[in-house]
Amino acid sequence: MSPSGEVVASISSALAVALVLLACVELGDAAAAVGVYRLIQYDLAGAPLGSRAAALNHHAAAFPLPPGADLSRSALVAPLLDLPLSFLRDYLAEKKHLGGLLILLPTKLGDKDDMDKGQVKGVLAEIEKLLVHEEVPCPVYFAFHDEDFDNLLADIRKIASSGQPASATTGGYKLVVSSAEPRKVSSPTISNIQGWLPGLKGEGDTEQLPTIAIVANYDTFGAAPALSVGSDSNGSGVVALLEIARLFSRLYSNPRTRGKYNLLFGLTSGGPYNYNGTSKWLRSFDQRVRESIDYAICLNSVGSWSNDLWMHVSKPPENPYIKQIFEEFSDVSKEMGVSVGIKHKKINVSNPRVAWEHEQFSRFRVTALTLSEMSSPPEFLESSGGLHDARESTDVDSVIRTVRLVSESLARHIYGLKGRNIDVFAENSSLAINPHYIQSWLDLVSRTPRVAPFLQKNDPFIAALKKELSEHTADVHVQNDALDGMFTFYDATKATLNVYQVASVTFDLLFLLVLGSYLIVLFCFLVITTRGVDDLINIFRRPPSRKLKGA
Repeated sequence: MSPSGEVVASISSALAVALVLLACVELGDAAAAVGVYRLIQYDLAGAPLGSRAAALNHHAAAFPLPPGADLSRSALVAPLLDLPLSFLRDYLAEKKHLGGLLILLPTKLGDKDDMDKGQVKGVLAEIEKLLVHEEVPCPVYFAFHDEDFDNLLADIRKIASSGQPASATTGGYKLVVSSAEPRKVSSPTISNIQGWLPGLKGEGDTEQLPTIAIVANYDTFGAAPALSVGSDSNGSGVVALLEIARLFSRLYSNPRTRGKYNLLFGLTSGGPYNYNGTSKWLRSFDQRVRESIDYAICLNSVGSWSNDLWMHVSKPPENPYIKQIFEEFSDVSKEMGVSVGIKHKKINVSNPRVAWEHEQFSRFRVTALTLSEMSSPPEFLESSGGLHDARESTDVDSVIRTVRLVSESLARHIYGLKGRNIDVFAENSSLAINPHYIQSWLDLVSRTPRVAPFLQKNDPFIAALKKELSEHTADVHVQNDALDGMFTFYDATKATLNVYQVASVTFDLLFLLVLGSYLIVLFCFLVITTRGVDDLINIFRRPPSRKLKGA
């Protein structure tokens, strides 16, 4: 190759590299990379619900939106209280297309006053209700609001104030989540954990002792599975059950104070899904075991009440047995200075939907009740560990009151102490309730997402529950079963969001002009210094035509 050809080849290679680099200019350096949590994706009886997409690659936009904004090519970034619910309702109802949605959650509810807490909880509950029960075609993510997002929002709004929406032409910020197509969770399982405290049989007594069951479901459901910790619903019920088991294990460890009742403790799964695990757990029992259950106490959302607790029953309050149980609870509650009310809801056997866990017991003709701070049953897949149900929503003192109420009522029933003002679990005694134990377990459940389809059989949390129950009870057993087939869940619950600062096309063109000018000057300089001005002129001179050559 001639020297002139080598120079041209070198310059051509430099130009090719420059063009490749120029094609990458738009994305530039990542301004931030943050963890985000995807809206749940699931099918209910074949109907697609929740977010149906995971990958995101759009320019960021924020409220207030500039006129003419193309939201199909935009990813909206909205702090929780700045997201208009009417906007969300319209988009879902009219099936409009949105590039993506990033909802910024308050970092801690505990940092806000009571009025703000109530507003945040109300908005969260409404947003969850909208998003969970509808098919949402775009990717929806949640992240925690911090100073970096404040700066991002300020920049987005500054760009929007120019009257031009963010785009490849105007520049701005691009939100990118690189995620594969979500896959179905194969064979989701539910795990029920049970433990026994056997009662004391008299000499020559061959009859089976009666049993009292204390039950709480431990799993959750919410808009973002990776954030669904359910501190109150139903972490509080789980913690109360563990403390009750600990207290009675101390009583039952001594033959002189062991009652003539078996105590059965059950931590059930599948609670949000029609208490599917409870139904399968009861079905697995031998008929004689079910028939031996005197009554069952189900604990549900007992971590944020002050004065009023509710006893929900399926049998009429006039039923002699229900009346007796209610009177035992009422007597203890009066001594504690709190109120226990009773709510009767007859079950519809032809309807598979159950509102409370005790209704699954009622279907097996077992007397049961649910203790809850909620005066009315929640709607399907609601109040089961949503985004608002964080540690700040649960009070240790509320759980302590629940434990005292249930434990003292049980003790009076087991030991025949009705009408006698005796505190079996008195403060400062060896049988006193342990607030530190309750607080440590509340802290643990409040940082552990527990959506059943995403918990494996050997999940550390299930292992921790089994180990703890083994410390206080005997014959601890874990029953694994398949979740009801009407539910299908999809993975990709967490991701990393990259926020890129994007240069405008004007900048790209200016960059290309400067780069091109530099390369032309460099080319001319190299040719002149190596071969002279005449050769440079000859490179650009038009070659003679073929006719002239022939002449």
